[in-house]
Amino acid sequence: MVSVRGVRLDLAGATIRPQYRAVYVLTTVTVILGANSANGHTYVKRMPKRSESRALVKTASVAATATDRKFDLLSLGTFVVLGLPDGILGTAWPAMRHSFGAPVGALGLILLINTIGSVAVATFVGRLIQWLGAAAVLAVAGGCAALGGFGYAVAPGLWLVLSVGPLMGAAAGMMDGGLNTAVALTGRPRLLNLLHGFYGVGTAIGPLMVTGAIIAGSWRPAYLVLAVLDVVVACCWIAYRRGVPAPAANASAKQDRPDPDGPDRAEESGETARPTADWSRRRVIAVLTLGLIVFFLYTGLEVSAGQWETSYVRGHLGLSASAAGLAAFGYWGALTAVRIGLALPAKPVPAQTVIGGGLLLAIAATGLIWLQPGPVVVVLAFVVLGGALAGVFPALIAVTPQRIGEERAQHAIAWQVGAAAAGGSGISAIIGLLIDTTSLAVLGPAMVVLALLLFVANVALSRLAPIQDRPQVR
Repeated sequence: MVSVRGVRLDLAGATIRPQYRAVYVLTTVTVILGANSANGHTYVKRMPKRSESRALVKTASVAATATDRKFDLLSLGTFVVLGLPDGILGTAWPAMRHSFGAPVGALGLILLINTIGSVAVATFVGRLIQWLGAAAVLAVAGGCAALGGFGYAVAPGLWLVLSVGPLMGAAAGMMDGGLNTAVALTGRPRLLNLLHGFYGVGTAIGPLMVTGAIIAGSWRPAYLVLAVLDVVVACCWIAYRRGVPAPAANASAKQDRPDPDGPDRAEESGETARPTADWSRRRVIAVLTLGLIVFFLYTGLEVSAGQWETSYVRGHLGLSASAAGLAAFGYWGALTAVRIGLALPAKPVPAQTVIGGGLLLAIAATGLIWLQPGPVVVVLAFVVLGGALAGVFPALIAVTPQRIGEERAQHAIAWQVGAAAAGGSGISAIIGLLIDTTSLAVLGPAMVVLALLLFVANVALSRLAPIQDRPQVR
């Protein structure tokens, strides 16, 4: 019941979704108070019929769905562009280093320099979104990425690539951290898988794009195209200028308030929103630290495999440039296909299954790469590795609010993305140093060690912070 100036509105008989109940009340009140008025008196003509209330709810639902759909499509497109440079750099590097006269291990230095911007932004991207709004932050990120891409395209030497590296890293950190945080807090694991699947689309297209450019004569046009696409992304977010969808916990609290006579519902909501309420400070710090370590190791493995595969199969296995480009496409393509596939089932695959099964399969795939039974088997092992790792990152992001609560997750997810960026660049740089001091053959055992460490760290995290079930939004 809702009372408005002596008029009682009974919502019990109306079939109205909780999130649109306020729209119904507001519209009904408008009908009542907007009726004929004279001499300070209000005359109520009638209450809206059930068919009219349904029409109002349908209109509100369509408007909300349209807004969410625009956000979803723009987010997916942004992640395609975000994935392009990761797919381009590793494939372009053999040609780039010849242009610059740089050693093969300098790729690790580029990735390490890029991390400076990513890690710096990750520490305050959550506050940036609160101050400026997600659309403004993402528009700025697109502009920074465009400048960085143009710098790569016109670079006369390695020095300019290293100079614009922090700018590229900051842009990636804002896009990655901002959208991951926004989507994870809405409780939509399927969208999160799609988001990272479309990142994989970018990483899969990147090798093909730069391979075509190299065959045509130079790797530089690939970065010019990247800069143009980043400008398009920035303009789209400027035109959008809307807030991101509300977090699931906030929406539930505001739009679907439990009956005061239903304490069980409120208690369940509190447990889901604050699973760390009875934890000690030491345990909270340990869980947050372990989470950062898991993301650091995971992305170190994913990025190292993707960035060094082309150099490995060309320099160590003797494949041609075009064959190496197709091999890189296979790795990133498997990563993409599995992520999109995980988003298709109506009932999502449990996160524990995706993470645990994926890490075990990754250990087997890296072991095959180390053993080197033959070029074809090694290339197929990279494909299997990409598929095995595909669901791990989005699943880890999705369960973060369930592990540590919505409030802590707002900042922790951005830190995790920063740790992931540091791992991707730092571990790739270390592998580059190992390659320079030994040979490309060191890539196999290095990835096996990474896969084993990642598995152990995830087991420790799962025992210290079990995943709490919560309702999921499709």
